[in-house]
Amino acid sequence: MKKIVLALLLISTLAQAQKRKTEVSIKDGDFYINNKITLKGKTYEGMKLEGLLPNSRMVQGIYDDLNPETREMWKYPDTGKWDADRNTNEFIKAMPEWKKHGLLAFTLNMQGGSPQGYSQNQPWINSAFKADGSLDEAFMKRLERIIDKADQLGMVVILGYFYFGQDERLKDEAAVVNAVKNATNWLLDKNYRNVLVEVNNESNIKKYDHEILKEKRIHELVSLVKSMNRDGRRLLVSTSFGGGFIPVDNVLAVNDFVLVHGNGVKDPARIEEMVRIIKAKPNYKGQPIVFNEDDHFDFDKPYNNFIAATKAGASWGYFDYRMKDEPFADGYQSMPADWGINSDRKKGFFGLLKKMTK
Repeated sequence: MKKIVLALLLISTLAQAQKRKTEVSIKDGDFYINNKITLKGKTYEGMKLEGLLPNSRMVQGIYDDLNPETREMWKYPDTGKWDADRNTNEFIKAMPEWKKHGLLAFTLNMQGGSPQGYSQNQPWINSAFKADGSLDEAFMKRLERIIDKADQLGMVVILGYFYFGQDERLKDEAAVVNAVKNATNWLLDKNYRNVLVEVNNESNIKKYDHEILKEKRIHELVSLVKSMNRDGRRLLVSTSFGGGFIPVDNVLAVNDFVLVHGNGVKDPARIEEMVRIIKAKPNYKGQPIVFNEDDHFDFDKPYNNFIAATKAGASWGYFDYRMKDEPFADGYQSMPADWGINSDRKKGFFGLLKKMTK
């Protein structure tokens, strides 16, 4: 009898642990959080904010380097050592402040992003997937802590699965498919409802080793994620494309939301033009359009990429990295990262975001 009681208590505890506070959904091209349209009634200088999902690229929240030859490149300036748990701890500590400034979502990636901002080669090993597509327990524990915190705060996580330069850590296409299934099952088993899946970062990039991760076939993995469910509930899913690139028709036909990047787009008018072109595509079905990476700033100017995207009715995402000779406080993608709002660019973005959304 005692064993039965203990088993029931365990089941009850697990059930309680799986109860979630935050659920993201899409209706008529708008984002909703807990069945309420985002930024309800909000406008900024005549621009409608309602239904948008302002976001920031924070892909290194679970970063680690399993290559002993490059691991020392990411040591903290105050300790002289790299520490993956410290990175995640400081990430989580910073999240409430991001939310206070109006940030509703952020992009994480299970294979990170370039810890140098942009890199020609990537000898480091930063992947939550093992060679056969199984999940690395240490990475997943860090990921769980971040998604749990986001759920508590009412924030959405745009979770990327793959990143070029790291996709070759998976041995073959079967491993890639296995990785997609394992990651998606993990999210469904945890009953996460605040996660939008970005199967792949910039699918049109030629550096991907596996053909199924490239633009001609990436829709297969988007459809795979859509086909998986728990009690009829599935995850919303898309894939992104490089700066200035217009999503291909095979992806527009299956994705739940459209992910584009503004890197390399120096004229804000081009941001508006990209949105118009996407909406005119025959396979576009009214999905919300989200820029979840753009390394352009000018937040003190009346017209910048952030403003242009908002004017066009698209969500916009801030991307910042530590540039040459800049101090530790600068950039969110460069490792090690300072996750606070404490550089001029960070203050510029979050200041404008707060002004627009409050």
